[in-house]
Amino acid sequence: MSILMWTWIIVGLTFALYIGIAIWSRASSTGEFYVASKQVHPIANGMATGADWMSAASFISMAGLISFIGRDGAVYLMGWTGGYVLLALLLAPYLRKFGKYTVPEFVGERYYSDVARIVAVICAIFVSFTYVAGQMRGVGIVFSRFLEVDITSGVIIGVGIVFFYAVLGGMKGITYTQVAQYCVLIVAYLIPAIFISILVTGNPIPQLGFGSTESATGTYLLDKLDNLHEALGFAAYTAGTKSTIDVFFITAALMVGTAGLPHVIIRFFTVPKVADARKSAGWALFFIAILYTTAPAVAAFARTNMITTLNDKPYASAPSWFKNWEETKLIAWTDKNDDGIMQLRGKNAPDGLENELKVDRDIMVLANPEIAQLPNWVVALVAAGGLAAALSTAAGLLLVISTSVSHDLLKSVMMRDMDEKKELVAARIAAGFAVAIAGYFGINPPGFVAQVVAFAFGLAASSFFPIIILGIFSKKVNKEGAIAGMLSGIIFTAAYIIYFKFVNPGANNPSNWWFGISPEGIGTLGMLLNFIVTLVVTKFTPAPPEHIQHLVENVRVPKELEAS
Repeated sequence: MSILMWTWIIVGLTFALYIGIAIWSRASSTGEFYVASKQVHPIANGMATGADWMSAASFISMAGLISFIGRDGAVYLMGWTGGYVLLALLLAPYLRKFGKYTVPEFVGERYYSDVARIVAVICAIFVSFTYVAGQMRGVGIVFSRFLEVDITSGVIIGVGIVFFYAVLGGMKGITYTQVAQYCVLIVAYLIPAIFISILVTGNPIPQLGFGSTESATGTYLLDKLDNLHEALGFAAYTAGTKSTIDVFFITAALMVGTAGLPHVIIRFFTVPKVADARKSAGWALFFIAILYTTAPAVAAFARTNMITTLNDKPYASAPSWFKNWEETKLIAWTDKNDDGIMQLRGKNAPDGLENELKVDRDIMVLANPEIAQLPNWVVALVAAGGLAAALSTAAGLLLVISTSVSHDLLKSVMMRDMDEKKELVAARIAAGFAVAIAGYFGINPPGFVAQVVAFAFGLAASSFFPIIILGIFSKKVNKEGAIAGMLSGIIFTAAYIIYFKFVNPGANNPSNWWFGISPEGIGTLGMLLNFIVTLVVTKFTPAPPEHIQHLVENVRVPKELEAS
């Protein structure tokens, strides 16, 4: 069967599964809609968290990004994985013990202020929409290639699916759908990686194949990739080109951004006990590590295969995978010297030839099975996995937006007498509007997937992380400090990113960055600014009320960890 037919079958079956789960687990109360009635098993929650967190950036874009920038891509592996250590140790159990539905609710209660709650709502919505833009772009890319529709139509189809199970099931429906989506995405990621590892190195374990010799030449895979890069005018694959300070700041932004992402934090409100929150974080780290330890191998295989199958080959005899992806306009060739030969070159090409191939890094994982000439059903399975990764995270983000509007803004601030039925209706309406806006961002994305997601992590790092950490571990921090800190952190970070990426992209280079810190890493500086502003303002304003200080003490009392 053709790739198109296999894709319709596999994607159709997985979509039917997601919709069936949504119908089976539809929410009938606000407790089910917001936190799945706090009855999710830690293993299931860990799997759902893995799917929620391993977005299109992890599945589609991360390995592609590593395949283009080599060792520097390790910042994404270290940052996104290391963030879960922070989450498990510093946040998850304490937030679960606090027992509220959402991060803005925690901020509002801990800092005894509707203004603080509203600022947190604005930050949550801003971060979530930035993040969801990357997911919808991933959906559009998958649909445009594998279902042979344009990206706009693909995004609309994806929006329809997410709308159905997010609006109908809320957190309860999303949780069990994400368990299924994790199974789909991890199988879809591992099968082609194992196949290609066997074909290239003879080793069935991709993580070991990554450091093995090629079966055909006996040369170490990374040595071959280094030689290919240098011969074509690129930096060596295993050489670092980023400055040490930028690597540090990007890694830190991704780590604390992970620990501050509202759609991840809310998952730990869904388990029965406080101890289960820590167990969930542990299981999530295990499930995430399966994909993250495989990604560097996938990147190296994809980069090697792409160079050897395209570079210096006649366009007339280009492989079928190239022609297929060319129709999506995500890969293109321009014959600059009129020789009919496709040349892939870096800035320092020894032969002086210009680069003629433009390749969108977001296609590398999706095209990898086709480049390696794997069976059509494997290609279709990867498409289903990419959709599962994008849709699972998109659903979690949309729920954050929905609950921020209905619970934290309407119910808690503007319409305090709203009953549960009206609140549930408001949540579903808010989710519907959020899905529509997310679709717009998918059709008009502000960058490639991993880049957009990296910005979202920076925004989360600069807004939420300091306030949550200080809210848990300091009795002295007050509402004035929290409000000033959140606003200063997110405004500074957003302004820096917007300036270099949209207002003046021509200036986006190390010589113009503050202290040599790129827009991807500026969230760390925004976080430090948040901490400083919060503590300074707190010092010169009244201390929190007595009952708030007791609340903070109670959240951290070890003997009560099993009580709730």
